[in-house]
Amino acid sequence: MVAAVRVHKYGGPEVLTYEDIELPPPGQGQVRVKHHASGVNFIDTYFRSGLYPSPLGLPFVAGNEGAGEVLALGPGVTDLKVGDRVGYVVALGAYAAERNLAADRAVKLPDSIDYEQAAGMMLKGMTVQYLLNRTFKVGKGMNVLVHAAAGGVGLILCQWANYLGANVIGTVGSPQKAELAKANGCHHTILYAKEDFVAKVKEITGGQQCEVVYDGIGKTTFPASLDCLKPLGMFVSFGSASGPVSAFDINLLQQKGSLFATRPTLNTYAAKRADLLDIAADLFRVVASGKVKIPVNQKYPLKDAQKAHSDLPEGRGRVRLTAWKRRPARGPSVPPPHLAGRFSSSQSPTAPPSSSLGFGTGRHPRWTRSATMAPWCHWSRSARIQSRFCCSRRSCAGASEPARRSIWG
Repeated sequence: MVAAVRVHKYGGPEVLTYEDIELPPPGQGQVRVKHHASGVNFIDTYFRSGLYPSPLGLPFVAGNEGAGEVLALGPGVTDLKVGDRVGYVVALGAYAAERNLAADRAVKLPDSIDYEQAAGMMLKGMTVQYLLNRTFKVGKGMNVLVHAAAGGVGLILCQWANYLGANVIGTVGSPQKAELAKANGCHHTILYAKEDFVAKVKEITGGQQCEVVYDGIGKTTFPASLDCLKPLGMFVSFGSASGPVSAFDINLLQQKGSLFATRPTLNTYAAKRADLLDIAADLFRVVASGKVKIPVNQKYPLKDAQKAHSDLPEGRGRVRLTAWKRRPARGPSVPPPHLAGRFSSSQSPTAPPSSSLGFGTGRHPRWTRSATMAPWCHWSRSARIQSRFCCSRRSCAGASEPARRSIWG
């Protein structure tokens, strides 16, 4: 039996059910992965609500992104071995301590990438890679508009587009998010709730408009986004945070300058294993170079998956889950009272957030000890696997707390 979060019926966060499930041995072409971290993303809410019907039917284990170590191999697996560190993006199954996974969807992690980084970037980071390099190839001097620039994908997209030499313009929902976006590569920010983003884009670009618009918001920013494009520009709709873009008259693209519009998905761009490995390798390269940063900043218990999903619409960022095994040699079984439930992260307050679900074995390279860190922080309180969610958003509850903290359930 392994701990997991399942959906038995479509609905809001309340349908996420924390329970133990049976896990059979890995089948033909599969590996069993012990999660150290698993990502929580907006797309998870689409599956939970039924906006995206589950390809597995009901019930299903939620989650689409994770990282961990290979525990066992099914028949026919030759590219991986037991003990390999891997990351993946696969529809459903990630909110669990362990899972079986098609081996050809697993990507070996380089030593420079830890589990929590991987779980916080496999979906979002590989999405950004294909958006900037394959859907539309962004180059030096181009004007790029990024909606939701302070969101999970947005922060990575701004950093990477900046690295490519683009003039990055981002829409955000608050002054605090504007500062976060600017700290992560966005040159110009627009408060879309208070400003006309079409007029501001025209002003910022001196009337030149943008070569490309990356839109993960959907309904509320369309069709105005088309007015931000120069002739022959491309509108890239990769998400539907405010609802899907409704059907529209394709002649609108001709009327606004022979524009291009696309609704891409990572599953298509990475359908072939060779493409998956190329996309992942490029992502690992830019992260290892320091040009794109993927820190992890806050954690919740796996049993609090409902809260993690409730926080997503509030802009609290990407979320991460971790599970820890008992290690009897490590410290007392309960924290000191003055440190109960918390320890501090060493990450920079201006670094971009990350979301993941993580399952550790007592060693956690992303966290360092300090005067405010409990000595028991690498050890759980029972023999069964404990799980934690990590929310990376700086604007977390508790303004007097450090920008990043971890909370035990």
